[in-house]
Amino acid sequence: MSWQGWVDQTLVGSKKIDKAAIFSVAGDALLATTTGFNVQLGEVQYMLRGFEDSIPLYSGGLYVAGEKLMVTKADDQNIYAEKGKEGVCVVKSSQSIVIAHYPETVQPREAASIVGQLANYLTSIGY
Repeated sequence: MSWQGWVDQTLVGSKKIDKAAIFSVAGDALLATTTGFNVQLGEVQYMLRGFEDSIPLYSGGLYVAGEKLMVTKADDQNIYAEKGKEGVCVVKSSQSIVIAHYPETVQPREAASIVGQLANYLTSIGY
């Protein structure tokens, strides 16, 4: 499947994610995105630093497509952030970063499960 197929079919097609993007693990290339989900390379670079040191994420929040969210969990593989009842899951695979936005009608754990499964699959196939 193509990168765009993973965004459209696996993530958005789950009906738990409404917008998503996949970037290279270096954070220097957009591989696929939902139309209108304008995640900036600078935001991705900040996420990458957050995988190494999460303290700035907790104190300063996370910006995704220009929106500020409050970080609820961050470690070396996952970043979860919320704004009201909607939120974002950011999961790092071996060669990519999956960024997925879920609407207020979806439980965070449901969205995290979908994104985590895709990241695990991508890692299992070398991506």
